[in-house]
Amino acid sequence: MDGNAFFKIGYGLYVVTSQDAAGRDNGMICNAVVQVTAKPPRIAVAINKQNHSHDNILVTRRMNVCVLSEAAPFAIFERFGFKSGRDTNKFEGYGFTRGANGVAQLGDDVCNAVFELDVVDYLDYGTHGLFICDVAEARELSSVPTMTYAYYQDNVKPKAAAVTPAAPGEKRKWVCKICGYVYDPAENNGVDFEDLPADWTCPWCKHTKEDFEPVG
Repeated sequence: MDGNAFFKIGYGLYVVTSQDAAGRDNGMICNAVVQVTAKPPRIAVAINKQNHSHDNILVTRRMNVCVLSEAAPFAIFERFGFKSGRDTNKFEGYGFTRGANGVAQLGDDVCNAVFELDVVDYLDYGTHGLFICDVAEARELSSVPTMTYAYYQDNVKPKAAAVTPAAPGEKRKWVCKICGYVYDPAENNGVDFEDLPADWTCPWCKHTKEDFEPVG
């Protein structure tokens, strides 16, 4: 199976915001958002179970989807995509508003629309949970085009810095094709990338080993 074929599917990029039971805010980068019905308007959102947001939304049954525009800088992806909400406050020092549901929303400087969602059904698909949601509110924020995965790769994500190929006998480094994270055995107790468990995922973007390629 050619994994590159999956990159040909058109994806938008979003920040999904949520709260835990104590009202603490969180946000995550997501590319799996789709409208599934028009009347009533419903949206499906797939979230990896390893993400803190997944557990938040299972409990509170609400979320907001902020549609990223082409104006969003790489800093947005660093803030909401490369850290875990379990051990960091992703909204610290970041200006935001709240929807009628009390959940955080990003502004028109980085988003062109926002949806306030109420979960009406949940489907367990192994590694991911699929949330089926009623749209409680929808607002257009700007006319800037939506950020697509292809646009992000070509225009927003920094180009990978040159990494010195492994010397003879040296363990190879591997780079994530999605976010640019470099797995270096020297920084991971000498464990070869090939020896990592099959369910290991990128610590930044949570993609699997299939989305890595050797350096050099």
